[in-house]
Amino acid sequence: MLASRGQSIMKPQILSKMKSLIGILLFTATFFCRSQTVDSLPPISESKSVSNYSKVIGWKDGRTPTAPKGFTVTKYADGFENPRWMYTTPNGDVLVAQSNSNYPLWKKIGAWFIGASKSKSFKNSADVITLLRDTDKDGTPDVRETFLDRELNQPFGMLIMDNWFYVANTDALLRVTYDTGQLKINGPAERIIDLPAGKANRHWTRNIIANSDSSKIYIAVGSGSNIAEKGLEKEVLKANILEINPDGTGLRVFASGLRNPVGMDLQPATGALWTAVNERDGLGNNLVPDYLAEVKENGFYGWPYVYYGQNEDPRVKYIKPEKVGETLLPDVNLGPHTASLGLLFYTGETFPEKYRHGAFVAQHGSWNRNILSGYKVVYVPFSNGKPSGAPEDFLTGFVVDPEKDEVYGRPVGVVDLPDGSLLVTDDITNTIWRVSADE
Repeated sequence: MLASRGQSIMKPQILSKMKSLIGILLFTATFFCRSQTVDSLPPISESKSVSNYSKVIGWKDGRTPTAPKGFTVTKYADGFENPRWMYTTPNGDVLVAQSNSNYPLWKKIGAWFIGASKSKSFKNSADVITLLRDTDKDGTPDVRETFLDRELNQPFGMLIMDNWFYVANTDALLRVTYDTGQLKINGPAERIIDLPAGKANRHWTRNIIANSDSSKIYIAVGSGSNIAEKGLEKEVLKANILEINPDGTGLRVFASGLRNPVGMDLQPATGALWTAVNERDGLGNNLVPDYLAEVKENGFYGWPYVYYGQNEDPRVKYIKPEKVGETLLPDVNLGPHTASLGLLFYTGETFPEKYRHGAFVAQHGSWNRNILSGYKVVYVPFSNGKPSGAPEDFLTGFVVDPEKDEVYGRPVGVVDLPDGSLLVTDDITNTIWRVSADE
């Protein structure tokens, strides 16, 4: 009995000490891993910056991208004009924003000389949103309608909320009344807020998403240049995630120093906002990693002064503001020059358990690296709302031959359907791919 009582007294004490020790070890390991991620970045002088544009040859003879065993990849739809972004409506329709950079003639000629024209489309922006509907649920849309083709200027992000359809042009956020199941927008569009654009508008896409209670809208606005080389005055409200009320009032900067945030989604377990970010070019083959980050309110992420923590960019000569000392570290390294764009946390039920609540990231692919990087969709596992492992390949087969720099296509956006399958846009080949789990 005495031994039993002694054991009952000691167990909580031992357990408490063990918990404390485990907590310290976990904190140390986390700090060490994050420090190692930063410290292991190569020096700027390690590799010379290059321009290495891939050559897109397209998909022929029934070829498709490749998914892991247990999944099937099929062509969902094609025949678009640079399909960049998608949005799944409450009734399961898929809206496809077809848009592009509007290059002046001299830039098109220059792109031809440097080889960029073989890597991406230089047609002017189609400025149209197409609706796709799969009425018989066979995995292929049988209804295709022009949803909206007016008052658009490089449309990208889309959102349906409270009987409003929102679309983000490069220079403004519009909204128009919408009824569930509507095939075409008929009413007048209301311009609820101007967005920063101008001549220095290198990253022209504007993505949008609502917060968990639909009381706010977040707007991702990329930088107008690589490292603010055209002047900080050209970057006002850029390289930020902005926040507004649904009617366009209450504009404020929610988070800043994000060179080019594109994909945004809410982590299902926590409701927190996450974004995929393109980092800067011109520092070498292996700098700077694109990243996935939980977006902290009022957080600063370094651009243009520093990258991936406190790594200084020697090309940036502006006086550093105090906030640079509080630069937040990214959460997941997505690799250098991968052009990570689309982001989706998987909430479906047909994929295997390991994919539940994890993040899919579409990587459009490099141009500033000797050996091509990106050109695939990766999966980042999550546990309890936090990353729990390194990115792993999910949808591959886009690269023909790394030695020849040939690729079949370039993935951009990713959404899920009510049946649990994924759709991925391939903008340069004007295709949307569907990835479904085998039964």
